Amino acid sequence: MRRGTFREGTVDYAAVGATHAPDLMQYPPERSIPAEESWRIGSGEERFHTAGEALLSWTAQRAAGLELIDVRPASGAGYSGVSFDAEGAPIAPNRTTVEQRYDGEGTPFVAPGMTLKVRGRVAGMRADAELRVISVTEERRRIGFVLGTVGGSVVSGEESFDVEWREDTDEVWFTVRAFDAPVSVLYRIPWLVKRRRRELFARYLRAISPLYATPV
Repeated sequence: MRRGTFREGTVDYAAVGATHAPDLMQYPPERSIPAEESWRIGSGEERFHTAGEALLSWTAQRAAGLELIDVRPASGAGYSGVSFDAEGAPIAPNRTTVEQRYDGEGTPFVAPGMTLKVRGRVAGMRADAELRVISVTEERRRIGFVLGTVGGSVVSGEESFDVEWREDTDEVWFTVRAFDAPVSVLYRIPWLVKRRRRELFARYLRAISPLYATPV
């Protein structure tokens, strides 16, 4: 796992990395609403790499109707080696240089420390925000990243996206975990936060698995 920082400042929430905590659904960060979904999206190495490439090229966000604006890779050296222990606590990274990749349109792939702005609407409400890539995972059987809010959003919180190729079954699974704390006065009504999250999850699934794998 790699982690980096693009500029001075922090995200607008305290529990950085909490989407990787095993007890997120039972003990979410204070005043936040947790969510988690996993979908089986196929099997085999080819499916895993195809889904992972789609994930790291922002396919889920674009298919969710979000326009990516001002995508900026972290400057200078990044970080490498970030991981989480059995209790969900982060393990300190080592600094290293991270090679930046780009898609066919010149948009940078997801990378540690990257910042970006998104613009769009979800469930009839605006979904503008400034975001930061907290960490990126590229392992033999797992690809994913963590995205946190910096500001300008109706909610404050974090999302983690993971594609896993399971060794025991050869199945490929796509998992999204998140916690959202309302910022906008309107979104202080909990069911609106949950409706927004359900809509986002549905769009992410359509992006990574057009054939709609079986949800669990």
